[in-house]
Amino acid sequence: MNSQVAERFTNYYAKWMSQLEDLLKILLLVSRDCHQEAGYEAIVNKFTSHHKELYMIKWALADEDILAFFHSVWLSPLENAYLWITGWKPSMAFRLVDTLISKSERQSGGSLRGMTDEQVEKIEALRVKIGLEEERVESEMERQQVSVADRKMVELVKLEIQAKKNGSPEAVTKVNELVEVALKGMLAGLQKVMKMADSARLKTLKGVLEVLTPRQCVDFLSAMSMLQIQTRKWGLKKSLLNQ
Repeated sequence: MNSQVAERFTNYYAKWMSQLEDLLKILLLVSRDCHQEAGYEAIVNKFTSHHKELYMIKWALADEDILAFFHSVWLSPLENAYLWITGWKPSMAFRLVDTLISKSERQSGGSLRGMTDEQVEKIEALRVKIGLEEERVESEMERQQVSVADRKMVELVKLEIQAKKNGSPEAVTKVNELVEVALKGMLAGLQKVMKMADSARLKTLKGVLEVLTPRQCVDFLSAMSMLQIQTRKWGLKKSLLNQ
């Protein structure tokens, strides 16, 4: 049974993805006009605002139920399979930049083909910086996961079993209170990791867009949006076929 937070975010995410599709249409229209510098910047700002809103809503709802975001019922199994701590992995953005540069070179077109040496150096520096941040997030996630088996948790399990075996209402109540405190700490740890991962995603997006020209930003965001939209469509189609 899904929580209220899961249901609310499911409804929100469906609308958010629909709005992303609308933004993609605008991105593709703007990308065809080589003389719309102001138009490039305007749509890039709309796109970044759209993503920031997603994380603001996500963080607000996570205060009510963090576990809903570690069991994303609003995503298809295919989308869930490629999640990295409740979202996309930041290093994916750099692979996308590499792919777009390679595609531009092969087809003798595309704005990323014209990246300067300075831009390439900045992207590489950002790649290293974000890679280290990913490692910190993964290390913290591992710390949270293995903490389930630490001495205090093992003793708590023994106490709960013993209290229920003895049948003492007072002992059971006391143990339940200790369990609630322990769970509260575990959930706070998960929320910390999720926010660390989301912050890495936002830093990656911001960092890449600051390096690219407005026209290059449009091409990058178009590709990124198409990947997200099409993966969702493939996942939902696969889920329907498996029913």
